[in-house]
Amino acid sequence: MQIAIIAHDGKKAEMVQFLLDHKSLLKKANLTSTGTTGQHVEKAGLQVNRLLSGPMGGDAQIAALAAEKKIDAVVFFRDPLDKHPHEPDVQMLMRICDVHNIPIATNPATASLIFTAFEGMD
Repeated sequence: MQIAIIAHDGKKAEMVQFLLDHKSLLKKANLTSTGTTGQHVEKAGLQVNRLLSGPMGGDAQIAALAAEKKIDAVVFFRDPLDKHPHEPDVQMLMRICDVHNIPIATNPATASLIFTAFEGMD
C-alpha cells in the first residue's frame, strides 16, 4: 500500500502523532511525503520517501503519482486558517485525486476512516 502524506507547517506535529498512533497499519504501507513533512516523520523514527517540499513542487509530485495511480491514498493535513502561497498546487492535487478516485483525507477524522478501511482489507 502506498500512502502519500503532506502537512502544512501548523499541522506537522499533528501528522507525526497521527502516524505514530497508526503504526500497525504503517508496517504494511510505504509512505511518500513532501520534503519538510518527511523530515518530521523521519525524526519520529518512521521510514518515508521524501520528495520536494510542497512550495517547491512536492504537492505537484504527489499529484503526478496520483495521476499515474502509484499511490492508494493521500493524507494531507491542511491548515485552513493560514495563507499558503502554493494554494494552486494544493487545489490541483485535490482535483487530481478526485479525477482518479484516490481517497484524500484533509483532517485526522477522515484519515482515521481511510486507515480503518485499509486495515479491514487484509
